[in-house]
Amino acid sequence: MTVSAAHTNSDDQLPLLSPASDRIDRTKPNPLPKLQICALLLSVLIEPIASQCIYPFINQLVREIDITGGDETKVGYYAGMIESLFFATQAMTVLQWSRASDHIGRKPVLLLGVFGLSISMFCFGLSRTFTGLVLSRCITGALNGNIGVMKSMLGELTDSTNMAQGLSLLPIAWSVGMTVGPVIGGTLARPQDNFPRLFSSPFWAQFPYFLPCGVTAGFSLLTFGATLLFLKETLPPRATPEKHHSSVDREASGHEISYGTVNQQTPPSDAPIPLSELLSAPRVLRIANYGVLAALEIAVYSLQPLFYSTPIEYGGLGFTPMQIGLWMACFGICNGLFQAVCFAPLVYRLGPKTLLRIGHLCFIPLFSLFPIINWIAQQCGLNWLVWVALICHLGLTIIMDMSFSCILMYITAAAPNRRCLGALNGVAQTTASIVRAVGPASATSLFAYSIQHNFMGGYGVYIILVLGTIATMPLCAMLPDDVAERC
Repeated sequence: MTVSAAHTNSDDQLPLLSPASDRIDRTKPNPLPKLQICALLLSVLIEPIASQCIYPFINQLVREIDITGGDETKVGYYAGMIESLFFATQAMTVLQWSRASDHIGRKPVLLLGVFGLSISMFCFGLSRTFTGLVLSRCITGALNGNIGVMKSMLGELTDSTNMAQGLSLLPIAWSVGMTVGPVIGGTLARPQDNFPRLFSSPFWAQFPYFLPCGVTAGFSLLTFGATLLFLKETLPPRATPEKHHSSVDREASGHEISYGTVNQQTPPSDAPIPLSELLSAPRVLRIANYGVLAALEIAVYSLQPLFYSTPIEYGGLGFTPMQIGLWMACFGICNGLFQAVCFAPLVYRLGPKTLLRIGHLCFIPLFSLFPIINWIAQQCGLNWLVWVALICHLGLTIIMDMSFSCILMYITAAAPNRRCLGALNGVAQTTASIVRAVGPASATSLFAYSIQHNFMGGYGVYIILVLGTIATMPLCAMLPDDVAERC
């Protein structure tokens, strides 16, 4: 793959995908560096495990620590607050971590994030007060710049011919984590009740949710060790005029050639650029689309466990933590299989913009199905119609999830050079973290408010979210058809 010569303007230096020569190759994708991607995906995997394992029991935990005063309608407020704290603290630090990775390398930042995740999960499992839960989630967010760094590393491990294949692996790993996380949280929560012979110690009665958190923390430590030993740094040393060599020279001298979307003949000007120059209008548009998708997605994912656990008469389905965990795990399995088999072919056939717009459109029926499912349950109980509607909801969520891989292609292709990729992903992740910090508390609070005040028949939260989806549709239409269009 060739890269056009650097222009005087730093915004035009070494784009990761050149619009002239580096469009998606639909016939001859280069082979992916499998070992490195597998090592990276292990770090990707632990993120959703840690975030999703608390969802099956978080509402029950809020009830048990008795901060609601026995008022069922307030559970959504406090559960949403706890879920939002991770993203609030992440929003304050993720850009700094991502920019640091442009200077000191991706791997050190990734290791720190994985270790911080482990510590916070241990703390969360041992917390029996609202303050303890708050602090442990804040630790996770403050130390965790992982997601932006992981996206940067994946972008550097792929090129224009195999980007769709490489980026399709990210939601697969995420889906596996979303499968394992709810299973851990749903089956291992309150082990003294589910497995009384194995967990009869008073410790498990005092800390009934430590086991799923402890298992997750232990897996984080194993991931830390595997990342330390096997994952190689993807950011090359900054080139200098005196020591610059071509890829042919390095291959002849026996030096390892790193993978990535940028030609290895990297000029000395390959350096981080100021944010004021990096944030051009086309890049801001791509980041804004990512923020919109993140806001709508977190509303779906924070409403789901609350909807599942809330009694039918209060607008939910009355599922137990184990039922919630198993159903959310079912979504993870189906999503992973679909992304593995269908995402790359659909991108090649439809194009990333069309696929992104389809995924965005899926939010309308996703939000609309919540009140429909509850109405069926109120009229007929948990019969086969409810399960058919839940399966439809699951399918729409899978299609929606493909939009994130599409927008990641747009953002990765917009980076002017490798040492700006971390910063660009950092800005995108900061935007996503801000809306995800507001999203859970807003969505679950609207859910609680709708029920308390019978707002629009108790379904006002869903009507507002459908209108929000419709209002943001023109933003997707403004994206260019070609992900590699000059920014």
